[in-house]
Amino acid sequence: MPNLWIIFTTGLFAGGLTCMAVQGGILATALTQEEEEHPRLSRVMGVGAFLLAKLVVHMIFGAILGYAGSLIGLTPRAQAIGIGLASVFMMGTALSFLNVHPIFRYFVVQPPRFLTRIIRGQAKAGGVFAPAMIGLLSIFIPCGTTQAMMALAAGTGSPWWGMAVMAVFVLGTAPLFFLLGLSIDVIKATLKEKFGVVAASLVMVLALINLNAALRLYGAPFTMGSLVRSAYCTVTFCKVIPTDQAPTTTPVITFWLNGYKIENPVIPKGSEITLTLTNTAGQGCIQAFTIPALGVSEIVRVGETKTLTFTAPTNTDELAFSCSMGMYGGTFYLR
Repeated sequence: MPNLWIIFTTGLFAGGLTCMAVQGGILATALTQEEEEHPRLSRVMGVGAFLLAKLVVHMIFGAILGYAGSLIGLTPRAQAIGIGLASVFMMGTALSFLNVHPIFRYFVVQPPRFLTRIIRGQAKAGGVFAPAMIGLLSIFIPCGTTQAMMALAAGTGSPWWGMAVMAVFVLGTAPLFFLLGLSIDVIKATLKEKFGVVAASLVMVLALINLNAALRLYGAPFTMGSLVRSAYCTVTFCKVIPTDQAPTTTPVITFWLNGYKIENPVIPKGSEITLTLTNTAGQGCIQAFTIPALGVSEIVRVGETKTLTFTAPTNTDELAFSCSMGMYGGTFYLR
């Protein structure tokens, strides 16, 4: 499952400012028009209406993106490809923030000009519900960070997680929108450049986390985590592959809150394996266990124990297993 805390932090420190650069001027126009026609309407109320409407429409769109991702991710490996593509898009978005090369500007999708004109016209028209209307229409003028979150929502392959990603991100942008809404034009210009690096860094961290998940879910022979672990063990001479355990045809994997635990990961090549899965405290995607290379998967709810039978391959020395989103996993060693 996506790291919602990092997503919230991205919204808090990056999303607010990058979105203000795209949507701030339009919102400022609507707020100014509101204050002229309705002097008692405070900017705080206007920004609140804008954010509430924006939250609702982005949650709905996040659910749609997650559902669309689920249609593509029919198999663990297909879902891994989707998550990997989303990660690449997020990296391109981060590099566009830093102006590394003009080519990366193509990762930030620009909305059609006629849509921007319609939204600006709505802002100038005024009306009591203008800020809320701008919030609803903001889905058509997303900033680069929002587009990265949309790619992440689609990569989850779940309407519920897609909705959660967009909701947490928009909530993260709320404090800065409230503060900047009081003096949009002055503070936005002062802080935007300083927070460009922060925005790029947070989006890049999310991209790397999801790329690592995609490699694990695909069943790749390596992940970024395994490369780091191998480098560490090269320096410290720790034991990476267990060699002192006899192969077993009846391994047991226990599901815990923070991942999977396997007592003996060594299995014999070409043998029929009876795998016992016991979910003691695993929540979220941990419950959806899969062996991507074999197309084997099983849902094990908290308190349940299930068994899987498969034939261990003979053409590899390692066999990866993971949750359905690649966030948690482990490895069988074949002997």
